[in-house]
Amino acid sequence: MKTVMILSCCVAISLLASIALAQTGSEEGITAITVPSADVTLSFVQPGIISTVLIKDGDKVKADQLLIQQDLEAAEASLAQKKVDLKRLEWAAGRGSATDLEVEHARLDVKMSQIIVDRMCLKSPIAGTIDKIEVEVGEAIDGLADVVRVVKTDPLWIDVPVPLSQGRTLKPGQVAEVKFPGFEKDISQGKIIYVSTVADAASSTLRVRIEVPNKLNRPAGEHVRITFLSPEEQPADSNIIKRKNVRILDSIERGSY
Repeated sequence: MKTVMILSCCVAISLLASIALAQTGSEEGITAITVPSADVTLSFVQPGIISTVLIKDGDKVKADQLLIQQDLEAAEASLAQKKVDLKRLEWAAGRGSATDLEVEHARLDVKMSQIIVDRMCLKSPIAGTIDKIEVEVGEAIDGLADVVRVVKTDPLWIDVPVPLSQGRTLKPGQVAEVKFPGFEKDISQGKIIYVSTVADAASSTLRVRIEVPNKLNRPAGEHVRITFLSPEEQPADSNIIKRKNVRILDSIERGSY
């Protein structure tokens, strides 16, 4: 009898502890990890020798900015020769000494050679930051090997595993509060940009993506806590997010944060 009572007490205590823990987790929010809003690893299509590296780790780059080149000498010489051949064929075709088909093939050869030259020049597809360079000048590399990684961390994205019952109530455009480590005095505000249409059956969660401004250049990969505002708590003015995050930045710059 005493054993049964002891077991009953243990079960009751465990249930109470679980409820308290759930309530605490609900108050503190859901833990998630920040990731770059864009993350691109670039490679060359064909093998070659690195001739030029125009950037270094940490550099800010613009979209379509040239980053790294392979040795272009042979490819550019081939392109130049094909352009000369095309001009000769066009001249001959004007005098009936070459067919239209031969001219079209020569034009195609020029176009394909130009594509090869272009692919030997790596340009950034996004505006962002150079995170890691995998090659050095003079190094011979294989095709499709990792060459350089470019990331965009302003804004940051956060994929949050939200309990299914709560996830059903969330919609893109709603505001969520984001608490970064070391910033206990204030809370950043982000915006829901995507709610997954497929739940994770194992955990009964729904993936919700939040976008949060990152003017302080905080690194991606931090553990943050997310709190979703109820419909009644949602700000009526969409610019509130921007103004609130600007106030946090101003406070830090003045040293009052």
